[in-house]
Amino acid sequence: MGVPRTTFAGAGGRHPGWPAVLGGLRVPAGEVGLRPIRLRDATVWSRLRLRDVHHLQPWEPTAPGTWTDRHAMLSWPAQCTSLRSMARRGHALPFAITLNGAFCGQFTVGNVVRGALLSAWVGYWVAFDAIGGGVATAATALGVDHCFGPVGLHRVEATVRPENLASRRVLAKLGFREEGLHERYLEVGGSWRDHLVYALTEEDAPDGLVTRLIRAGRAAPA
Repeated sequence: MGVPRTTFAGAGGRHPGWPAVLGGLRVPAGEVGLRPIRLRDATVWSRLRLRDVHHLQPWEPTAPGTWTDRHAMLSWPAQCTSLRSMARRGHALPFAITLNGAFCGQFTVGNVVRGALLSAWVGYWVAFDAIGGGVATAATALGVDHCFGPVGLHRVEATVRPENLASRRVLAKLGFREEGLHERYLEVGGSWRDHLVYALTEEDAPDGLVTRLIRAGRAAPA
C-alpha cells in the first residue's frame, strides 16, 4: 500500500520535522497536501477569509478589531511572520492546506511541549467551497501522522464546540477520542463557550491515520 510523500523543505528548524511538505493524498475533492505558510499567500488568504466570514467566524476566538480589518491582505505579513517565528523556535508548525496545489486553508500544530509531555494541539480551517470532500480529514491525517513521526510527539489534542458537528465528525473519522468538556473555555462571538476535548496518542494509531483512511476507502495516495 502506498503512502503519501514527505519532503523536508530545508534545514535550520529548531525542532524535528520542520519545515516540511506533506502529501499528497487524494480524496473526493482532489489532491490534498500540507506545506509551510508563505508571505505570498496573502492575497488568497485574505480573499477566502473575507468571503467565508459566515462560515468561519462562528467558531473562531474573539479578537480585537473587525473581521474585515483582521483579514485584510495587509494583515497577513504580521501573522505569517509571527507564526514562522514560532516555528523557528520550535513552538508551532504552521501549515497551509492545499487542494490540487492551491491554498485552501490552514492546519496548525500549536503549543508544542517536549520533555516528559511531548504534546501539542491541532487546529484547522478550510474554505467553504472545499468542505464536504474530505479535505479537512485528509489534512488532519497528514498533520497528525507527521506529529507522531518526524516531529516526535506522543499526544495531540483538539478542542471543538459541541455545536460544531462538522469538526466533530472529522475527529471521529480519524479515531480521536472524546475526553471531556472544558466549561467556558474560550471566548467566541463575545461569550465564553464550552469546548469538547478530543485527543489521540501515538499508541492509538500504530499504522498512522493516513493508512487508516486508505484502508477505509476514504482516501488514496496521489
